[in-house]
Amino acid sequence: MSLRYALLGLLADEAGSGYELTKKFEQSLDRYAWHAKHNQVYQELNRLAADGLAEVVEEGARGRKTYAITEAGREDLRQWLLNPPRTPVVRNEFVLRLFLLFALDPKEARGVLAEYAASVQRDLDALTALVESGDVDLKDGMLHDPLAFGHLAAGFGLHMLPASRDWAQWAIAQIDERTDAGEGPESGAGAGGQGDE
Repeated sequence: MSLRYALLGLLADEAGSGYELTKKFEQSLDRYAWHAKHNQVYQELNRLAADGLAEVVEEGARGRKTYAITEAGREDLRQWLLNPPRTPVVRNEFVLRLFLLFALDPKEARGVLAEYAASVQRDLDALTALVESGDVDLKDGMLHDPLAFGHLAAGFGLHMLPASRDWAQWAIAQIDERTDAGEGPESGAGAGGQGDE
C-alpha cells in the first residue's frame, strides 16, 4: 500500500513517465524510505490510473506515457498523510538481530556492528554528497519551502545517520570492554544471555 502513496507523492511533486518516475524513485525513496522493483512501479501506476488517482496526460513514441496526479489522487494522498496507522507494523530485521547477538561470540558480534557502522557511514557520505551537489538544496530549501520534496527527509537522514553510527561505535566499545574484562560467552554472555543473573 505504501508504494501507492510513494508514487502519488512523486506525481504530486511533478508529472512524469513511468521511466522518469522509476529513476526518481531509485534516487530518493528507494534508497532511504521504500524499496520497489521496476515492474512493481509500472504495475502500481496502472492501478492508480484505473482507480482514477492518476491519469495519462500524454502518450509518446514506443508507448511512453506521462502520468499526472488527479484531484482524487491528491485527496487520497492527503488523507493518508493525515491518518497514520495507530499501531504501525514493526519489522526491523536489524533490531531483531540485535536481540539475538548473544548467540554469537564477541568477535562475531563486533563484526556485525562494525559492518553496520560502515554501512551507515556510506549512506551518510552519499547523502551528504547529494546535498552538497545541490540536488537537494537543504539550506535554502528549508528557508524558503521546508515542505518541498526531499528536504525534510534529507534533514532527517543528516540527523539520524550520525546518531546510528555513533550508537554502533558505542555498542562496539561495550563489547570490547566486556571482552577485555574476560567476560565472554563461556562466562555467561552467550547462550541465553543468562550469565548476569
